Amino acid sequence: MNIGVRQTRPAQPTLEMVAEVAGVSRATVSRVVNGSPKVRPHIIEGVQAAIAQLNYVPNRAARSLASQQTHAVALVVPEDMTRFFGDPYFAAIVQGITRRLEESDYTLNLLVASSDPRHKTMRYLRSGIVDGALVISHHTGDEFVAELETTMPVVFGGQPASDENTYFVDVDNAAGAETGTQHLIDIGRRRIGSITGPADMPAAIDRLSGFLRTLERAHLPTDAVEHADFTAAGAAAATRRLLERCPDLDGLFVASDLMATGALDVLRQLARSVPGDIAVVSFDDSPAATSGAVQMTTVSQPSEDMGFAMADILLRRLAGQDGLPHRTIMPTRLVLRDSA
Repeated sequence: MNIGVRQTRPAQPTLEMVAEVAGVSRATVSRVVNGSPKVRPHIIEGVQAAIAQLNYVPNRAARSLASQQTHAVALVVPEDMTRFFGDPYFAAIVQGITRRLEESDYTLNLLVASSDPRHKTMRYLRSGIVDGALVISHHTGDEFVAELETTMPVVFGGQPASDENTYFVDVDNAAGAETGTQHLIDIGRRRIGSITGPADMPAAIDRLSGFLRTLERAHLPTDAVEHADFTAAGAAAATRRLLERCPDLDGLFVASDLMATGALDVLRQLARSVPGDIAVVSFDDSPAATSGAVQMTTVSQPSEDMGFAMADILLRRLAGQDGLPHRTIMPTRLVLRDSA
């Protein structure tokens, strides 16, 4: 019976098909999709499983025709509030998003979803308050992100762990890290370490991969790596650990400008001159790169343009436009300053 359904199913799954697979009524599926609190938990689970199986996405165009579109989109950030407001990367992304939304009738709802995101955030988003979502700074363990795609159109800032049939805007993080690391090699550094981001974030994983690949090509040691959390304080602690293990470092690739500020503080406290004793290259080209006493050499990514592109793709999806690219990869470039 299931085989027959698959053979005759149209390209776009319908609400009725979800109801048939879940063994419930069309009205029940509609209530689950719209976040109604009147549905029993085990029925919600069954409907959600059917939605995932069929890859069903609610028809927002139909809602618009029925004058039910909210003309609001959500920016979902699975981070704590301190990191969101403390990292200039997020400010640039939001600036780009709002610049694009200003050209439309849409408003932006911000959800910093560090506290119980799977339940609280999903309950809010399923309530029909927004028509689509933008997700940035997601982690591989954020299961609610995959659920979100079954509820509404979503565009990611940064490549998801699984990018099949998802829409995302990113830079080639591995290639950018290769460029920054190669610069350290080109200026004569041979004992190069890295302060990288969390091991469960795709951007951090790719930047570490590019760093290691470049050292391997140059036949240089690859053991000088410490993970941090994309904060200045976390990077400062990681820098101390790294220097205790590898006191002979003469080069350092740091996976974000904000983390590099923490690393530079530690180097200054330990009387290590930059770039004399240790040359430093970071990543982002945010205001943090030029806010300190040492102007940072950094791999520049167009964060504001990335936010603009994310919002543009989402609005086009909400308008029913076909043929949009699933992957939008924007360029990076090395900006030379005083630190390396």
